[in-house]
Amino acid sequence: MELSSQDQLRLNVLLANPIDAVRIDENKMVLYAMSGNEEARVQLNPNCKAERYLRIVRELLSGRALGSPGGYPVYLKRWTRMGQKSDDNLGQLLKLGEPEAILAVAGAPGLTNELARLAWWASPTSEMARSMLKRDVIADSKMGKVLAEHLYEHLAFETEPLIVIESVQLILTPGLLDDDKHKALWSKGKKKRAYLVGFLLATPDALPDQQQARHDYAQIGETLKPLVTDNPYAALLDKILHARGQTFLQVAGDVLNKPYNPDDVIALLNAVRDYLYSGYDDQSEQDIQTILAECQNLCEAGNDSNIVRLLNEVPQLKKELAAILTLGRCGDAVVTPVFARSDAVGTVMRKKLEPVTTHIFEQLAILQGKT
Repeated sequence: MELSSQDQLRLNVLLANPIDAVRIDENKMVLYAMSGNEEARVQLNPNCKAERYLRIVRELLSGRALGSPGGYPVYLKRWTRMGQKSDDNLGQLLKLGEPEAILAVAGAPGLTNELARLAWWASPTSEMARSMLKRDVIADSKMGKVLAEHLYEHLAFETEPLIVIESVQLILTPGLLDDDKHKALWSKGKKKRAYLVGFLLATPDALPDQQQARHDYAQIGETLKPLVTDNPYAALLDKILHARGQTFLQVAGDVLNKPYNPDDVIALLNAVRDYLYSGYDDQSEQDIQTILAECQNLCEAGNDSNIVRLLNEVPQLKKELAAILTLGRCGDAVVTPVFARSDAVGTVMRKKLEPVTTHIFEQLAILQGKT
């Protein structure tokens, strides 16, 4: 099977000239090509089923762009979208009219601002925007604001919590949103907790509506000050007692108080764990009682010189240190047993999580000076 005669002629003429990218509207059977800032359009006239005809068109494009004698390369179907694609011939991949190829370009480490512009023209989707905004070089470029604006405008239509969280986290990259949109996102978090989790991940030390430092921070902070540069536990305590840390705890507690689904819970616990990470690499323990006991023992055993030194200076903060160590190990593993047995959401989910969340709330309260 070959292309219809008129399409064969038009596409050969098109491909005889330099082009930068191709996209295909499969519903309208229209092929678009970008050359510089000029856009060309070819109405396709299939002589067989649309799916088969589009495959023939893409074989022609692939043969011209990549020199693949068999047309469309089979390995394209196995791209992962995770950035493993090499940087060789990234520009050529945009000429295939193949969505998977465009996504591979978006996730490639060698993505440039110009390639991002062309990829966005070829496939202006939220998935593309998220993939490209993960690259600092794109987030810091003119394209960054374009992509962030798209994600902001489409957030209301997203239904998957993890997608909402990731989108919010990405568009909160400094310089992408103006103050009004930043405030609007924060306000929406009052009803949709996933927005707040995005804030916790993106700007944990610069959240809106800053709380006061803990009531005893002025005095304790002076004692901690000489230790923070070379004692990781002192640095964590100083951070969490400071206004920025108290704000983080307040927001985390608000989210944990009324999450709607497992994704909210898992993302939140991982955000808290990462914020309070103290260097303990084994995050596999699922029993929170075991974690509590081990962290308490770590504070009392005298085996860690940094802990000993810290508690010699501020022995009254032993509970706070144990709470930090505990929360720094309470990632998704502690709720895995619950979610493995139940797919409940809302009130029922929160009830099933109480054996875990009760202890987490206790640790948050200790750090906030409420107990």
